Parts: sequence; structure tokens; C-alpha cells
Amino acid sequence: MEEVKIVALEDKGYPELLKKIPGPPRKLYFKGELLPKENCFAIVGTRLCSNYGKQMALEIGRELATAGLTIVSGLAVGIDTHAHLGAMERPTYNALFSNAGRTIAVLGTGLDEKSIYPQSNLKLAKRILQTKGCLISEYPPGTHGTKFTFPERNRIISGMSLGVLVVEAKLKSGALITANWAKRQGKKIFAVPGPVHSLNSKGCHYLIKKGAVLVEGARDILKELNLKSLNLKRKERLGGDTKEESLILEALAQGPLYIDKIIEKTKLSTSLTASTVSVLEIKGKIRSLGGNTFSLSS
Repeated sequence: MEEVKIVALEDKGYPELLKKIPGPPRKLYFKGELLPKENCFAIVGTRLCSNYGKQMALEIGRELATAGLTIVSGLAVGIDTHAHLGAMERPTYNALFSNAGRTIAVLGTGLDEKSIYPQSNLKLAKRILQTKGCLISEYPPGTHGTKFTFPERNRIISGMSLGVLVVEAKLKSGALITANWAKRQGKKIFAVPGPVHSLNSKGCHYLIKKGAVLVEGARDILKELNLKSLNLKRKERLGGDTKEESLILEALAQGPLYIDKIIEKTKLSTSLTASTVSVLEIKGKIRSLGGNTFSLSS
């Protein structure tokens, strides 16, 4: 990974939105390209997310990045990871924007490889840099994360963003800490609703009751921010190139499915389902959410 650079609060290269919050970091350590003037938007949520949460983070992250926003999150496993991944998918129709697909990870540790947390996302951190993104921290190299550093870094996630979207969160979670920072900073707060009996929905529903914007897709966010939804083109077809592909795509149209459920719904054989799923992944029509669970790519 590349060397760590430093920008001070008084420098021209310091993020302009972050300068305006109460108590901004006096200096930032960063790797990659730090742009002082860019439209950033934060997506955060629980580490123990559902397949529904993964899909929403991926889709909204990708579509907002396609529309020209830089996606900010915290590099944690779960929703953060999928928000970063969604932003980096770079659809072929987003070439109009030079920063489309850009994402920023704000860490509660130093930026040296040994300190980055979680270590399981070290490859993700490197990929963010390879796609002209950025890693940011207010802590010098060699700093390990604590119960203090992670909540404090959340004020940076919200502070450099136009708004904050919470995808899935319990009532007591780091994502709601970020939302609280956003409220103090006068930023817009958004939340994705979920099943009423899910603990991961409780935090989002609480925020919605308190005035957060209910989000079903990226357009809700762009409309609230008064931004044009340029290039947010949903592919018109669900049809595949073969009967088997079409059956699988139609089965996934209602949401992510485990491979056994795909077999059950399509009535295809196990071997034919597995081979067709592999072909659809290669074609970019579906994606794996891990654990033999799949969803539509868009």
C-alpha cells in the first residue's frame, strides 16, 4: 500500500464540508486521492447484516456512485463493506462522471497495514486505493482501535458527507451514533425500512419515526438532496438468453435467494441450476451475497 500523507485543517486540500462541523480533526492522515471539493454521501449499518441489507447497500451504493456521489463508509464488515463494493462496481454507462465509482473509507485506527481494522478487509482497503478512492483517519500510523476511536471517527463519516443513510441497525449501534453526529452537524438523515420483527430494523424505524427520510432506492436520496438522478437507468429486461436463465432471474426478482430456494422455485435440476447461476454471474446479471445466496445485480 502507498505512503501515508497528512493534511492540516488550515490547508486548501482539507475536505471543505468537514471544516464546517464542530470540532473537526486538526489534521487528517490519508492514503489515495483526497479531494477538498466533492459531493460525498455516507452509507452505514450493522456488521451482522441480512441478505436484504447487503443487497440494499450494494444497489444504493452503486446507483449513488453512478449519479456522481462519492460513497463514504467505515470499512467495517457488513453494510459498510457492501456500500464500498457497490460504489466500486462502476456500471458501463457512468463514464460521464470522472469520479463515478469512487469511495472513501474512514478508519478508527492508523492507516498502516498492521493497524487497519478489521484485518479481514485489508484487501478491500487496497482495492479502494486501486480504484482511486481514499482511506482517511485522524489517528497516526500505529494506532490501534479502541471503544473511543471508532465512535469518534463516525463524526468524520457524517461530517464530510451531504447526508447519512442507515441501512440496517439495532437501537444501540455504531450506525445510530453516526446518525446522531449527523443530527448535531445539521446533515440530512435517511433510513431503509425493514421487517418489523427484525432487530436490525429497530434502529432504522426509530430514525424514520424521528424524521429521517424513508428510503426505498437511490432516487429518494437524490430527490431529497435536490440532485439530478443522471444515469440512474435500471435495466429494462429480466429475461435471460435461455429459458433457464430467465427462470432464475424471475425467481430472484423478488429478492435474494439461497441456492436451494432457487432450485425449488425454478424446478430446475441441481446441476443445471448451478451451471446457469455461474453463467449469469459471469454475465454480470446476478451477484453472490456469500453463503450460496444470490441476488440480481440491478
